[in-house]
Formats: sequence, C-alpha cells, structure tokens
Amino acid sequence: MIFQERSYSVLIVSASRNFNTAMASLLPVSEFWPVSTVGSVASARRELLERAFDIVIINAPLPDDLGSALAVDVSTHSQAAALLLVKSDIYDEVYSEVMEYGVFTLSKPTSAQLLSQYLKILCTARERIRRLEGKQQSVEEKIEEIRLVNHAKWLLIECLSMSEAEAQRYIEKQAMDLRISKRQMAENVIKTYE
Repeated sequence: MIFQERSYSVLIVSASRNFNTAMASLLPVSEFWPVSTVGSVASARRELLERAFDIVIINAPLPDDLGSALAVDVSTHSQAAALLLVKSDIYDEVYSEVMEYGVFTLSKPTSAQLLSQYLKILCTARERIRRLEGKQQSVEEKIEEIRLVNHAKWLLIECLSMSEAEAQRYIEKQAMDLRISKRQMAENVIKTYE
C-alpha cells in the first residue's frame, strides 16, 4: 500500500451488519480514521451536524428512507464525497437522480475489490474538493483585501483630499515602506480616519 500523509474520516450509513463488517475490513486505520457507523438517515443527519466527514458511504435502503436524499444533501451541503450503494434493479433510476449532484453510485451486489477501488476514487474526489476549498478561501481573502483597500482609499480621499490614484499609491508605498501587507495598511488607515 502507498504511504499516505492524510487519513480520511468516514461515516457509514447502513442497517446491514454484514455490510458494516465488510466495510470495516476495507478501511485500515492508517488511511481511514475515525470511522463512524449509523443505521438510519435520521442518525446520519445527527452525526453530520456534530462533525464533518471526508467520506460518507450510504448502503440503501435504510429503515427510514432510501438514502438518496441524504446522499444529495451530503454532496451539496458539505465537503464530503458521497457514495450511494443501491440494488441493481433501481441503479439506473437512482443514478440519474443523484449524479448531477456529484454523488457516486454503485450497484449491489458488489465485490470487495470494486468497493476498494471506489474508496480510492472517493479519496481522490475529497482531495480535489480540498484544493477547491483552498482556492475559494484565497479568492475570498483577496476580495476582502480589495474591499478594505477601497474603503481606506475613500477615507483618504475624503479626509486628506487625495485623488484616487494618490490614495492608492499612498497605501501601496506605506505598506512597502513599513513592510506590511496592503491589507494591514488599509486597516491602519481605517482605524486612523474612522
């Protein structure tokens, strides 16, 4: 097995002891930890409110619902990768219902080898989601910096009668001279003039 720096937290939603036992054997602690198992959609929803998971595996049907709505919710409202296992006779219908939401679907019965491959696919999907989260955070930070710099510029324009270009240059030069970020300089200007 390839050494992995990261481990993935897993929520298994299944009412079948046999399935839970089979999944446990496919989830080595070195790669998947912690692993939580619940037996219903209601229990899964409570568990998802308490903590975030990297991977959610749903073995349908469940006592209180099929599980497809839960899979869609996980995929659209969290950063987890979701796998929904359904009986082969309803696979096509369920797949077409959930695929546009990014839910991975697998028909049952299935093999341990195929489940193991899907686990690797889910880990890959989770890594992609992590990268996108990082990019989104970076963009949000840049937007916030632009907002602060603009606010500081308008304060300089209003209070010191600078032109917009002079205010921009002032913030950039002061940030460079003081060896601080433009964001920090903008925050200093805002504190001073508000």
